[in-house]
Amino acid sequence: MATLGGAAAPTAAAPPAATATPATTAADPYLWLESVDSPRAMAWVNARNAYSTGVLEADPRYKTLYEEALAIAGAKDRIPQPTFTHGAIYNFWQDPDHLRGIWRTTTLASYRTDAPDWKTVLDIDALGKAEGKSWVWHGAHCLEPDERRCLISLSDGGEDAVVVREIDLDTGKFVAGGFDLPRAKHAVAWEDADHLLVASEWTPGDLTSSGYPYIVKRLTRGQPLSSAVEVYRGTKADVEVNPVVLHDAQGRQLTIIQRAIDFFHYETFVVTPKGTKRLAIPAKASVADLVAGRVVVRLDEAWTAAGTTLPSGSLAQLDLAAVEAAPDALKPSLIWAPGPRDALGDVAATRDTLVVTTLDNVRGRAWVFTPAAGGRWTRAKLDVPDNLAVDLGDADRRSNRAFVRMSGFLTPSSLALADAATGSLATVKTLPAKFDASRDVVEQFEATSTDGTKIPYFVVHRKDLKYDGSTPTLLYAYGGFQVSETPDYSGAMGKLWLERGGAYVLANIRGGGEFGPAWHEAGLGVKRQIVYDDFASVARDLIAKKITSPRRLGIEGGSNGGLLMGVEFTQHPELWNAVVIQVPLLDMIRIGQIAAGASWQGEYGNVDTDPAVMAFWQKTSPYANLRAGVKYPEPFIFTTTKDDRVGPQHARKFAARMEEMGYHFYYYENTEGGHGAGADLKQAAHTTALTMTYLQKKLME
Repeated sequence: MATLGGAAAPTAAAPPAATATPATTAADPYLWLESVDSPRAMAWVNARNAYSTGVLEADPRYKTLYEEALAIAGAKDRIPQPTFTHGAIYNFWQDPDHLRGIWRTTTLASYRTDAPDWKTVLDIDALGKAEGKSWVWHGAHCLEPDERRCLISLSDGGEDAVVVREIDLDTGKFVAGGFDLPRAKHAVAWEDADHLLVASEWTPGDLTSSGYPYIVKRLTRGQPLSSAVEVYRGTKADVEVNPVVLHDAQGRQLTIIQRAIDFFHYETFVVTPKGTKRLAIPAKASVADLVAGRVVVRLDEAWTAAGTTLPSGSLAQLDLAAVEAAPDALKPSLIWAPGPRDALGDVAATRDTLVVTTLDNVRGRAWVFTPAAGGRWTRAKLDVPDNLAVDLGDADRRSNRAFVRMSGFLTPSSLALADAATGSLATVKTLPAKFDASRDVVEQFEATSTDGTKIPYFVVHRKDLKYDGSTPTLLYAYGGFQVSETPDYSGAMGKLWLERGGAYVLANIRGGGEFGPAWHEAGLGVKRQIVYDDFASVARDLIAKKITSPRRLGIEGGSNGGLLMGVEFTQHPELWNAVVIQVPLLDMIRIGQIAAGASWQGEYGNVDTDPAVMAFWQKTSPYANLRAGVKYPEPFIFTTTKDDRVGPQHARKFAARMEEMGYHFYYYENTEGGHGAGADLKQAAHTTALTMTYLQKKLME
């Protein structure tokens, strides 16, 4: 782009004029933008959208970038992600002919061929057209063990709220007179063929301060919602309450209710014929699965019980019969414990085993644990390649099969079928290369943060990189909620960025889960500045190594990562020339009053009750810390109107305050899409192309 920071606006169009409206309050003149669908707010959105798309879509690179992004997103040679359902393989699929997607099925034998014979079960585009709705698929939950009946969740436009309908997989039709729940933020579990456990907004206002249900009722087939019988009631101060029903292959069942006190602390209750009883596991622990009569528990804090101490980050077991008999007097034992550079990943049960992925210095590993006599387990390592991300796909309770996904920055994703009983691993699908990676290489480095901690990061760059600071570089991180960021193959990133000479950096900053719960807890609440220091330290290390320079360095993040971008934008404007802020949290003072913001107080602290938390965010919240007269880079801010999780309010208000101070920016708000890039492939490709056009203008010109 020809304009940098607060320089003159592009000549293609003029930015919308600042809104000449009296302040709503002296402290926050933009509260009116929190009214998501108000005509006044939407007029503001439409004006900024028109300016940003007018400039970016007029760029000669945009059309090619959009076409490439759409071709990659909708390519029919993508790997169809499979689930084991009703004795077959099911898959949800989107392509240019099915923008909203189809739910389809085939046999395992057919799936393993190059051209599976798919049968469509549900066409979301056709259903939406027939019903006059902008339906977006939000998944299926099927009744075990035969999985013939499933509950389908559909969202209007991509929001978190859904309608739930019962479908019969043998007929492919919605069940006449079957379960049918109206639009709400439901949490639903099959108790048996004729009963559901449902957490919902039963009467207006039956939601927590985070906007989620806290009352669980038993709904009987054929009865109206008003006849559902209460099973458990949390409080409005909770984040949410969810019912969960677990099964093992031998027909055992464990029904629990999880009460989220905050995002990380839970109370778990066992549902019995005599009511609910508290399960005496730690608050930072969760029931992960059930296999061969053993209840598998993930521990995010150490647990001492019955004379045994199990470390934080480990995997534990409980005997199901003992849990049902005395859930308040448990005797846990260890399945797996992490080393100093390990972290627990995915956990899934097959018929007779437990399949687990872990991280070893951010490199994927996979294991099979098999129950043995005396409550013990045997362990075998699956032979996965080194230096790749390894994730579990679906696991089959009718057999010992499980799908394992593998991916690297330059290694196209592959899908293998594991036989957990024998330890064999057979590649089933491999994604064709989506970009030319022959000129690139991946390296892993460490930066030293402000407290001396070593922060690992990956750099994907040209083999002939010139260490003169001239390489356009995009730095990405998330840094929150114990989410681990690992190497991943992105056709769009490769084609639209790496092929054009850009470098890509993934930073494993604290707040994530790459090294277990302690890596996450180091950045909770008022300790969070260290997360932002980690990120800036990686940037400075890149600059010190002359991989890039502030003129050529851009950063990108979404959601909690959008908050990260906002903080880096306000704290270190001198370090970057492009900042992509996606579906962000930015007003950390009013976070509890916006969308589901109250649910994340376990991560960020509670500004409304803790003066120390309020003081921290007053000096850190991006919205509160924009300053006039600073040479900020010109950011690209993206959000969606239908995002009922984070909400578009943060992005709107941040942009409005920048505008008030005379700063230039690009702002785009998709009117659909929920908490993501778009409700369909074209919307997502549009977002990708706008973002890449912006980055190339800023960093490659």
